[in-house]
Amino acid sequence: MRVLLKDSPGKHVLLLGNEAIARGILEAGIGIVTTYPGTPASEIGDSISAIAAEAGLYMEYSTNEIVAVEVAAGAANCGIRALTAMKHVGLNVASDLVMTLAYAGVRGGFVIVTADDPECYSSQNEQDNRFYALFSNLPCLEPSNPQEAKDMTISAIEISEKLELPVLLRTTTRIGHTRGPVVYGKLTKPNLKGEFIRDVKRLVMVPRNSRPKHPVLLKSLEKAKEISEKSPYNSVMHEGKNKEFGVISSSSAYNYAVEAADLLGLDVSILKLGMTHPLPEKMIGQFLERHEKIIVVEELEPYLEMQVKAIAKDYAPTIEIYGKMNKQYFPREGELSTRMVATSLAKITGKKLPIDFGKIDERYAEVARDLPSRPPILCAGCPHRASFYIIKKVAGEKAIYPTDIGCYALGIAPPLNVGDIMICMGASIGTAQGISKVTGANTIAIIGDSTFFHAGIPGLINAVYNNHKIVVAVLDNLTTAMTGHQPHPGTGVTGMHSPTEKILVEKVAEGCGVKYVKVVDPFKIKEAEAALKGALQYPRPSVIVFRAPCALMVAREKRRKGVKIMPFKITDKCTNCMACIKLLGCPALIVENEKVSINEALCMACGLCASVCPYDAIECGETD
Repeated sequence: MRVLLKDSPGKHVLLLGNEAIARGILEAGIGIVTTYPGTPASEIGDSISAIAAEAGLYMEYSTNEIVAVEVAAGAANCGIRALTAMKHVGLNVASDLVMTLAYAGVRGGFVIVTADDPECYSSQNEQDNRFYALFSNLPCLEPSNPQEAKDMTISAIEISEKLELPVLLRTTTRIGHTRGPVVYGKLTKPNLKGEFIRDVKRLVMVPRNSRPKHPVLLKSLEKAKEISEKSPYNSVMHEGKNKEFGVISSSSAYNYAVEAADLLGLDVSILKLGMTHPLPEKMIGQFLERHEKIIVVEELEPYLEMQVKAIAKDYAPTIEIYGKMNKQYFPREGELSTRMVATSLAKITGKKLPIDFGKIDERYAEVARDLPSRPPILCAGCPHRASFYIIKKVAGEKAIYPTDIGCYALGIAPPLNVGDIMICMGASIGTAQGISKVTGANTIAIIGDSTFFHAGIPGLINAVYNNHKIVVAVLDNLTTAMTGHQPHPGTGVTGMHSPTEKILVEKVAEGCGVKYVKVVDPFKIKEAEAALKGALQYPRPSVIVFRAPCALMVAREKRRKGVKIMPFKITDKCTNCMACIKLLGCPALIVENEKVSINEALCMACGLCASVCPYDAIECGETD
């Protein structure tokens, strides 16, 4: 990460899009960075956390996205440049604040990075957050490569200060996780000393103050339109000779459009939009007037297409516009690709594809047949596997298991099969209450430690207040594991790598009024089983904290200390009953020549398999 701190204007560096945003933070002189980790945005916060102290800025992993925005907005209203980063669904959490913050505005520049996830690579939906810009009347920039990710971070801060509004920087998985060349600019020293100027009419959003702020916001949006018309991020990137067709695109879809047009030999003009709210109406209108037909290439929703059609009514009412609406030349779901765009362009323009994709598919299928399936699974040695084994053994098939967002969502996979409904962060506890109320079944809400702090506490309070008989199983692996081992309130360390108060889940649960709270080690099976049995018999809400460190953290610490992990062994007592395989599904347990064996490269020596073996046929490995 130290490469991000090099004050070398003109230097070319290969960076991830998210790392480029981190570099943009440094070049923009942003003083406050807040985040809640979530793929595909996690690397922004992680990159800044690693260098924050040396860079002279403040960074924090907030308890959730709305708190992250609140902290940054507070600083921005003291004149300090600030940025908050989150994944797309995080903006749902923060939207209550963002909608009204648009009325109140900011004094220092404030950028909200929202990272969308077409194809649901690591998310529960594919929502298109460009509509949040439309909904909130806030400006929105969309980079198409790492260089623009850096540059737009700086531009977004400048636009924010000019308009005194937050600005959305919308990325996608493909942008954030693509590595590309970035030319460095000059570093700017961040300012951390702000001043709060009392202005009740502007900042206190009671109805009499918020009502007159709406027209002020709309006037600011008009100014943003002028900025959009002149923005270097909105321009015709290629002026083609073919005047029949023109292409309008943005973000990563623009790259596919360029490649597809080149593949087909289409010499068409391509209007690239980098500031996608508000759109440059005059620029788009003039582009429409120069063509007979327009092809809109974008991912997810027909956001651009709908607005281009509205603009066409005034500038080119007879023009034909091809996109996702009507005949659906492009899909409204999933991620685009050069192949997909080329196929659609060929269909629209009548051009013949120069590549036989059918033959490519046949060859791919032939190769794929020899590739092993690699579904996402819990790591070898993961304490969650032990927790799920205990939960399933004690509560059985008839219990209902609402689950949540995190590594433990992988408990749905066989043979564990724990997880019956999952919607969003923290929803396991709330949905468990409704299910328990109307079914009377044993209902165990599965939630992780970071998610508990993020969104689980209000649901737990509701369970106590309304006396819902549920068990809340907090799977505490002492980190935010799925997104890269970021700290949270239960870890005792901050994003600035400084020690802090360790907030224990069990103490929070007791503070919420839960009377039955037990902390267990999931690898101590009998003790954990007894605690869970007591919870299921308890007539009110109960909380069981299954606490053991993430296996990856354990392995990393042992490597750091030079301690070798000695894998467990299958002995001659093995009857090949397959109980370990059927009960646990640990990736270190494999079947070779119809016999169970242990993959020594994967085994973390957690001992769970030895605990479940009915014939004591698995021995503990020795540790150096």
